[in-house]
Amino acid sequence: MPDRSLAEWLTLLEARHPAEIDLGLERVAAVWSSIQHQRREQGSAISLPTAITVAGTNGKGSCLASMQAVALAHGHRVGLFTSPHFLFYNERIAVQGQPVDDKTIVRAFEEIEAARGDISLTYFEFGALAALVVFVDADLDLMLLEVGLGGRLDAINIIDADVAVVTSIALDHQAWLGDTRELIAVEKLGIARPSRPLVIAEADGPEGFDNMIAATGAQPFVIDRDFRLRLDADRFSLDLAMSDAGSQSFQGLPASGLMPSNKAAALQALSCAGFKLDSGKVVAALEDLRLTGRQQQLTINDCPVILDVAHNPAAARALADALPPISGRYLAVASVLNDKDWQGIVEPLGDIFSDWRVAEISASDRATKAQTLHEVLYNAGLSSSLFESVEDAFNSALAEVAKEASRDDVIVVFGSFYTVSAVLNMQRESDRCIQ
Repeated sequence: MPDRSLAEWLTLLEARHPAEIDLGLERVAAVWSSIQHQRREQGSAISLPTAITVAGTNGKGSCLASMQAVALAHGHRVGLFTSPHFLFYNERIAVQGQPVDDKTIVRAFEEIEAARGDISLTYFEFGALAALVVFVDADLDLMLLEVGLGGRLDAINIIDADVAVVTSIALDHQAWLGDTRELIAVEKLGIARPSRPLVIAEADGPEGFDNMIAATGAQPFVIDRDFRLRLDADRFSLDLAMSDAGSQSFQGLPASGLMPSNKAAALQALSCAGFKLDSGKVVAALEDLRLTGRQQQLTINDCPVILDVAHNPAAARALADALPPISGRYLAVASVLNDKDWQGIVEPLGDIFSDWRVAEISASDRATKAQTLHEVLYNAGLSSSLFESVEDAFNSALAEVAKEASRDDVIVVFGSFYTVSAVLNMQRESDRCIQ
């Protein structure tokens, strides 16, 4: 097997499998079984740490980041797998809160390649297996696994998690998951296991949701029923349900930043997994917790910028609710992939933005054409301009704000991880030039 750099591996994986998304567990489970067999033959049987999987239309990243921060604050060794990444592939696999290095990922890729035989794996499946290999070797107390798409047929679901979490259920990825919340809920709940805890942070489930939960055979912990949070200005209190770690209450938890419901689900899940939580350490861990691309605030060229990966109508409504009235204007820089409900995303945000700048995402073959984005905005009576790239659209917005130096304008970049990544990479390159 030739020695390959991580970049060479990623190029190979992107080109190798015929479909970017190929839901199903048979192939990835077979390779994972082969890896375990090879390890046993080498005298190093695989032993997995406590595992928590997280599915949901929105809120997965916030829930996982909260669990990681709290677990680290208590001195536990933690592995975290998320996707997609913003700037570097290594972001997807973290140990002790830090992305693992290229060599560690390459070693995992090489082990997977040796075990897979003639089984074809997608880019995501290769990465999910790599995370498991890395975590097995990292002597962890806890591994936190984000479901990539849906739940029931996602590669992560080859793991029988000790605790499963569903953060939210909304319309997204309908071509793969179904076109109703009821169908999507069934897919998300597929990560649950009989007699094991299932934490639900969806306060307004679809019709028949209770019956769907019961059908999993899991032990449910449902927000606003079994565990409850109470908002009080910029703080919230939380009463956890009885679990392996007992029942517990928290006061003075920060409500700003990541959504309180996702933080609450994170604490309930850790409790269900048997982790004892110290109130002071929990508050400190969550106090300044922020997540890249989730209503992230920064300043570029003296202009306030908000980055948000909102890419479905539910996330767009959450973004709209989070944008306070300002004396200046909100300017939108946006683009989405072609499986997204662009019209549904625009609707809750239409009255907020004075002007929209749209462009086709250049980093994905699944990008929506800029003309299509523009036509939806035009038909909604909204001011819109087309650009060759997200970068051009963002630079145009910066120039517009610079012309109106006296105004309190804010640029909001949203619609996709790819859209946010484009601006983050621009900032990174600018910082590099300054240095």
